[in-house]
Amino acid sequence: MLTGELKNKVDSLWEIFWTGGLTNPLDVIEQMTYLMFVHDLDTTDKLRAKESAMLGLPFESRFAGNVQIGDREIDGQQLKWSVFHDFDAGRMYTVMQEWVFPFIKNLGSGKDSAYSKYMSDAIFKIPTPLMLSRIVDSMDKMYELMEKNPDDNKGDLYEYLLNKLSQSGINGQFRPPAISSR
Repeated sequence: MLTGELKNKVDSLWEIFWTGGLTNPLDVIEQMTYLMFVHDLDTTDKLRAKESAMLGLPFESRFAGNVQIGDREIDGQQLKWSVFHDFDAGRMYTVMQEWVFPFIKNLGSGKDSAYSKYMSDAIFKIPTPLMLSRIVDSMDKMYELMEKNPDDNKGDLYEYLLNKLSQSGINGQFRPPAISSR
């Protein structure tokens, strides 16, 4: 169960999206989910590196060395949440839009993987650097709270987001298309 403090953080994050111009609840949840994935990819990579070191097993980070993104080679470390979250808003936005997002769209075992097929239509919709910076800062605070209570916060968080989605429909935030009288 999410604490009231964590719900407040999620609501504040939702407000950042809303005031920044992303008012479709489906878009908000989609963008939050992508960003959570990027954060968790970094966290999981660090955890696996530590476990491998403790067990004396080989490990190659997804972020090791240079990563090919389109026709460019990028230092993989630049793609880590723990690195780019400290960048100024403009640089963070460029890194996210031009490097991180294309990187996550092409993860998996090739273009025919289930993951690649799912992500192929994904679009980065956060419109401004300042908005992205505020979202990343807010998500960092949200994750700090989640780490204090290591229960199944993510499952509860997604349930809370889906609840907000259902409330949006009740509150009229989904508007039906105009029906033509033709």
